[in-house]
Amino acid sequence: MVEQRARAFSHASTTDQEAPVPLTRRQLLSAGGVAAAPFALGACAGFSTSGDDASTDEGGITFTTWGTDAELAGFRAAIASFQEAEGATVTLNAVPYEQMFTTIDAQIQAGNPPDVFRVPYYTFGSYAGQDQLLDLTPHLPEGFADRFTPQAWQAVQREGAPYGVPHHTDTSVILYNEDLLSQAGVASVPTSIEDAWSWEEFLEVSRRVKGSLPDGAWPFAYNWQGNGVTRWLSWLFEADGRFLEDDLVTAAIDSDAGARAVRFTQGFFTDDLVPPNSSVKSSTYAADIWYSRTTAMNFAGAFLVPDATSTLDFPWGATFPPRDVRSAGDFGGNALVATKDVRDPGLVARFLDHVTEREQMETFCAGASLLPTRADLIESGIDFEVRPELAPVFLQQAAAVLPQDSGQVASPSMSAIITVLQDELERAFVGGRGVDATVQALSSGIGEATAR
Repeated sequence: MVEQRARAFSHASTTDQEAPVPLTRRQLLSAGGVAAAPFALGACAGFSTSGDDASTDEGGITFTTWGTDAELAGFRAAIASFQEAEGATVTLNAVPYEQMFTTIDAQIQAGNPPDVFRVPYYTFGSYAGQDQLLDLTPHLPEGFADRFTPQAWQAVQREGAPYGVPHHTDTSVILYNEDLLSQAGVASVPTSIEDAWSWEEFLEVSRRVKGSLPDGAWPFAYNWQGNGVTRWLSWLFEADGRFLEDDLVTAAIDSDAGARAVRFTQGFFTDDLVPPNSSVKSSTYAADIWYSRTTAMNFAGAFLVPDATSTLDFPWGATFPPRDVRSAGDFGGNALVATKDVRDPGLVARFLDHVTEREQMETFCAGASLLPTRADLIESGIDFEVRPELAPVFLQQAAAVLPQDSGQVASPSMSAIITVLQDELERAFVGGRGVDATVQALSSGIGEATAR
């Protein structure tokens, strides 16, 4: 059923079109989350491409991306209004997510990259760090940075300069099965971020739910599978910890906060609160487990709302993740970047300016169930086209991300750090390795990753 719904339509009318490519739920969850995605990221779908050569007519812009039906519709609308205003052609080349960055890397190596492409924040740093992106400082209008939240703007910085624009974000909240929580005697859930459960209260609720569930069911699942392992960092941030110092080189996870986050999350498995097959290297995604009613709660991003609405046959809602020293969240979503040697930096900058204007961003995020990076839209709120009453939960949670959190995730070494997180957390969660040994291994591995 999801495979039939979650497919991408052919891309913008500026390119030749082929038949759409179906997208499995697993591909959807892996690509979107991270950010998790992401890593986090927004949901992703496969689309036909217009070929490997990113070149286009002189005076135009090439733009390579992946996206869901709704995301591509939002991009088409922004492109159409930009073309009308500028009289310049934008050629949209949409590729399957799993081919996106091998395609981009090959084009950069061959000297024919697109002018603009979409990139998760956790991947942004590797391109900016290799001097492959355009420094937008001299090309953006005065006051441009003021439109974004501080955490979003920080996520596209490299040595104090912007090498991209934050297009949207996403963050995880708790989606819950109303029937299963009611069955456990959980009569209400937090309705504001200030009233979010503490870590201890969340454990109490989870244990109460566990006592009311049949064998083979669990209180919750966490969405840290695959590249979504970066979502584990939310627990570290909630404990007021860091994994990198401000220099984005020195490991900072060997701390009381790091140990607290490892100990707390390891307890999910030792206390039998999550399915044993839901660890960070599992091939089973948290949402699939929740869809099957095997868990009462699921940590998930806003991108999942449309699919959950059309798929689930039980009543469900959303509430805030638990908090410790502070509230925090994963900074998912994607930025738009320009490659270093674009022919017309001014035109490209005007395009990036246009797609992040209020009307364009609001239309895109409302249609795709994603969160805006503009401060004015965070303040005024947006209405998702599906389940609009849930938007305030996601928006409040996204505001809990601090610039120091998103800045770490944009590290040039993030791709290597992700592998360290996967390996060392898996040994703690599934292998039973102790907390102190895990924190030391994480610290050592992160240090080696940033030294490469």
